[in-house]
Amino acid sequence: MDFFNKVFRSSKRNPKPDSSALDPTELYDFDTPRPDVGDVKCITVLMVGAGSRGMCYTYYAVNFPKRLKIVGVADPLSPAKETIKMMHRIDEDKYFDDWREAAKLEKFADAVIIATPDKLHKDPAIAFAKKGYHILLEKPMAVTPEDCCEIVNACKENGVILAVGHVMRYHPVSRKVKELLDSGVIGDIVHIQHMEPVGYWHFAHSFVRGNWRNEEESTFSLLAKSCHDIDLICYWMGSQRCVKVSSFGTLSHFTKENKPKGASSRCLDCSVEEGCPYSAQKVYLNKANRLNFGWPVSVVCSNGVYDIESLTDALKTGPYGRCVYECDNDVASNQVVNMEFQGGQTAAFTMMAFTNAMGARRTTIYGTKGELQVIGGGPIKVFDFVTNKETQHVAKTVAFMPMQLRAHGGADYYLINSFISAVSDNDPSLIISGPDDTLQSHLLVFQAEKSRRENRVVLIDKDGQ
Repeated sequence: MDFFNKVFRSSKRNPKPDSSALDPTELYDFDTPRPDVGDVKCITVLMVGAGSRGMCYTYYAVNFPKRLKIVGVADPLSPAKETIKMMHRIDEDKYFDDWREAAKLEKFADAVIIATPDKLHKDPAIAFAKKGYHILLEKPMAVTPEDCCEIVNACKENGVILAVGHVMRYHPVSRKVKELLDSGVIGDIVHIQHMEPVGYWHFAHSFVRGNWRNEEESTFSLLAKSCHDIDLICYWMGSQRCVKVSSFGTLSHFTKENKPKGASSRCLDCSVEEGCPYSAQKVYLNKANRLNFGWPVSVVCSNGVYDIESLTDALKTGPYGRCVYECDNDVASNQVVNMEFQGGQTAAFTMMAFTNAMGARRTTIYGTKGELQVIGGGPIKVFDFVTNKETQHVAKTVAFMPMQLRAHGGADYYLINSFISAVSDNDPSLIISGPDDTLQSHLLVFQAEKSRRENRVVLIDKDGQ
C-alpha cells in the first residue's frame, strides 16, 4: 500500500472533525462550538524538500485548505515528491527536481518552506529571499556561523519574513513558562537546568545509522538536535545575553570497540540481535508488524513503498539495517553546556542519548522567590518560597490538531500556524523566533561546540562571537 492511500484509509477509520471549519488562529476547548475561519487570505507555498519534515508541514494545507495551499514542490527524490504532487494537485510546471529551476521563475507563491538536508539550507534561503518569498526554514538555520549570518542579512535586505524551525518556542508549555517567568512568580531567575532526553533508539536511528550520524555529511549533534534547547534557554532568559560558555561531550558506546562478541555487520542476520537494544528488528520490523509504518519506519522505506517486504529489503541492504557498532558515525552522544549570562544568571543544559524517555524535556528554573519545574507537556509546577505552597499551571492547547502535526508534542502545528498567520497578516511579530533571536542562539551553539573541541571556556561578545 502506498503512503497516500495509507494516510487516507487511516482517516476513514478514524474520522476527524471538518477541519475546514476550524479557525487555527484561536484556542478552543472541546465543548466550544467551532466557528468558520471566515474571510482570510489563503497563503500559497512552494515546498523545497519533501522528506519527513517537509511532508509533515504540508498536512496543514490538507486540514486547513482555506489557510494554506501547496502550489509547488522541489525535491530530487521522486517518491516523496510524487506523493505531495498527488495530495495537493500540483501543476506539472511547478514540479521540480531541483529548487534552482523554481528560483529561475517569476515569483509564484507567497512563501517557501525549506526542509532540505542541513548543509543545503543556505543557497535556497538566500535565492528565495532575493525573490521576495517569505521563508520557513528548518532548523538548524545553517551549519556555519557565516552562512547563518548571510541568511539573516538576505532576509532583512529583501524585507521578507524569516521563521526558523525552533518549534519548541511555539509549544504552549514553553510559552506558558515564559509567561510565568515574566510575571515574576519565582522572582528573578538565578539558574536554569534543562535536559533533553533524546531516547536510546532514537539516537541510534538518527545519529548512528541516519542522516545526522556524520559531521562531514551533516553537522555536529548539538546543532542538529539541541539548538532547540539552547534557543529555549535564551528565550526564557529574556533580554540577558550569554557572555561565557563551556561544554564537554563525547561519542559514547556506539563504537567498534563495543561491538558484542559474535555480532554481525547487519541486524537481520545477527546471532546476538535478540539481546541488543538497538536491533533494527526491534526498532523497525516489530513496529511495522503492528501495521505502524509511520516515523521512524517511514524513513527507512525511501522508495515510497510501505510494506513488510520493502522494509525488510531496505534493512538488508540500506543504512538502517547496519550494526550500530559498525557505522561511520562520529557525532557526540552526550554533551553538557554551561552558560553564564549578562546579569550573572547561569544555565546548564544536558543532551543525553541513553534515555528511556524521548523528547520529554525536563526543566527546573530556580528564582529568588520560588522554583518552577516542568517535564514534557506539564503540568508546570511552581513552588512559592513566601507561602510555602505549590501551584500547578496547565497550558491551553487547541481542541483539534492534525495527527501528522503532533510531533514535538504538537509544536510542529503551532509553528506552521504562526508562520501562516504572520504571512497572511504581514505581521512578523507573530514569529516568536525571529531572525535576530534565532541568529544569536545559533551563534551560542557554535561557541559551545568550540568550547568542547578546544577544551576551554569561551567568552562571547555582544555580536555572539
